[in-house]
Order: sequence, then C-alpha cells, then structure tokens
Amino acid sequence: MTHPLLHGVRVLDMSRVLAGPMCAQYLGDLGADVIKVESVDHGDDMRVWPPLRYSADGQQAAGAPYLAWNRNKRGIALNLKSPDAQQVIRRLIQRADVVIESFGPGVAARLGVDASAVRAVAPRVVHCSISGFGTVGPLKDGKGYDIILQAFAGMMSITGETEGGPVRSPFSPIDQATGMHALTGILAALHARTQTGAGAAIEVSLFDTATALLGHMLQNYWERGTEPARHGVGHESLCPYEAFDTADLPIVLGVANDPMWTAFCQLAGLEAYAADARFSTNVARVKNRSDCIALVRVAMGRHTRAEWTIKLDAAGIPCAPLHTLGELSSHPHTDASGMVFEYKHPAFGTLKSVSQPLRINGARATLRRHPPLRGEHTHEVLKELGYNDDSIRSLLSAGIARAAG
Repeated sequence: MTHPLLHGVRVLDMSRVLAGPMCAQYLGDLGADVIKVESVDHGDDMRVWPPLRYSADGQQAAGAPYLAWNRNKRGIALNLKSPDAQQVIRRLIQRADVVIESFGPGVAARLGVDASAVRAVAPRVVHCSISGFGTVGPLKDGKGYDIILQAFAGMMSITGETEGGPVRSPFSPIDQATGMHALTGILAALHARTQTGAGAAIEVSLFDTATALLGHMLQNYWERGTEPARHGVGHESLCPYEAFDTADLPIVLGVANDPMWTAFCQLAGLEAYAADARFSTNVARVKNRSDCIALVRVAMGRHTRAEWTIKLDAAGIPCAPLHTLGELSSHPHTDASGMVFEYKHPAFGTLKSVSQPLRINGARATLRRHPPLRGEHTHEVLKELGYNDDSIRSLLSAGIARAAG
C-alpha cells in the first residue's frame, strides 16, 4: 500500500494464542506500530506449537502458528507480576492508542490492564478485551478455546458425515472470526474517537462469535423445530451441492438454483430428470436428496475432473477441484493473487506467510517487521519509554525484563 492507513497508531498487544495476535497483526499490516508483550518465562503459547522452525545454530525455535500471526510487531518480554514491569506497562498504555488483552478471568484487573484501569489513566485509549464467554452470564469466568466453543455452541453437532461422529473444524474458525470482530470494533472506535476524542471499551468473546457464526443455522432450527442432520460436505438447503468422485479425482459441484439444475442435466445426460417432479425444483431435490445424489454420482463418474471442470465452467455452473493445501499453494491463481509471499527472517531463514486479505489502492500490505523473537525489542522499547542503559540493565538482570539473545 502506498501509505499505511494506520501510520501513527500505537497498539499494545497483550494477547496470546490466536484471536488477539491475529487482530494485532492486521493492525500492524495496516501500518500501526504494534508492541507485543510476552512473559519472560514462556512467552506466547504458540511459540512452542509444532511444527517448529529452528535457527541454524539450533538455539532459537518458533512454532509455525506463532510465525503465522505475529508479523509487523515489535516484541518486549516482561514479568508482569513485578511492580517495576507494571510501571513499564503503564508508560506503554499512556503512549498507546489501542490496548488488546486476552488474559483469563480476573487476571487483567489484577494486573491493572482491564478497561476501567486503562481508560482511567488514558481516556483516549481503545481497549479491547478478548475472552472465552464474555463478561456477563453464569459462564463469564469460564476459559474458552476454539474447540471448547465449537462443542459448546453446537457447531460440532452439525459438522461431520451423516453416519459419523462430531468433527472439529481444524482451522480454528471461532478464534479467527473473533480476531476479525475485534479488528472491526477497534477500527470503528478509532473512527469515533476522531469525532468525540474519547476511547472505548470493546468486548469480544469466542462465545459471541460462535453464536453469530451459526446465525442462519439457528434460524433454520427455530423455523423447523428439529436439530439439523449432518450432511458431510453437503448443504442442508441445496441439492446437489457437495463433493463427487469423477473418473479420476474428486470435484465439488454447486447447483445453487433450478436453472443450473436444468443446465447440469443437459451436460450430464440427465435430460429426462430436468423436469421430473422429484427433482425439478430445489425444494423437491432436497426432499429427495438420496435419489438425486445417486443420479448425479453415476453421471459424474463418466468423465474426469478436468473434463467436468471445462464443461461446468462453460455452462456457468459453480465447481471446484477438491484441492489439498499443497495444490492451493502451487496454483497459478494463488501466485498471481499475492496472498502468499516469502520473506527473510534473521533467525529462521526464508519463510512463507499469508497476506492480509485486503488490497488497498490495488496493493497488498507489506511486511515491515518479521515475527519478533521473544524480547527482541525490549531494549529499544524501554529506551523509547525513557529508561537509560543502567536502568535497562537493572531490569534485565533482575528478571523483570528479558531481551532476545
């Protein structure tokens, strides 16, 4: 992007794992100066989540999830239980525009970084709290992880094969969507601050996100009055709308309306079924799903995936090869999109990363900073806060702060 939209915005990222770090990374991608605060002992949990990337000398390691969600940040490591470290945090808060925290229930208040404490000393700060179940209700003290909320919200009850058990969505959709909701709230609050001069307290939770993601599924449940069946890769409300084996490789077919069904029947040699009362409308096809899928399954097996792709694309019928991650990574469109890029990390060598899914004035956000080593910028940040070299050495030697290396 030609000019970072959030240039001059300072973000204190006191979150860990996925939702908060993702939100902070996207703010950094947009030009904000993000300072990531980690503990002196373990740091962000994701640092040790396999697979691990090791430095050439074997002295440094970073988990792939950590590398995925922590670019465009500076890193400082502190013992937050220490009053001296809490003083550092207070100085950072007073210079911040945004504070993000995802501490367990009650921890933020004990450390003096909850919304009321932060905004008492810095009224213009936008404070964002990320939690498992929110701050009201009988479960407000519960800890939340993506898998816990997939189970609690009923998401896993609708995910999986028809005759199989519940299945977890492995890419942590609740964590990621919570991070995006946090980003939305923060950006809206920053905009409002330009008019009012006041910050805001933003609350997002995995519970709220999980419930919101299930919006139309809940609407279906309320309307129908019964729990939905599992449909594997299929769709409760559309048919045929799922994966099929071809003569060689699987393909996903998305017949989303009745004209598409007619066009598909012409392609597939199923002309006799285009106007069949059992299949002529989507409502009828859903009602007679098993018979419809059986017909389509036989037809799809007559041609290869490549042949079907050409035919279906020409007819305007949505389809896609059922790719692996490797196939996505190497696809020409992925390369042309700029969504995947390479960069050099001083400790871990050449790495790939996934870009923020935005173009601004035709350009992707640029990498300004590699994911920091734990405490990589501790000395730099403390100097900016007014600490002299002797004070910094004292903090480091006492274990109140930690620097990389």
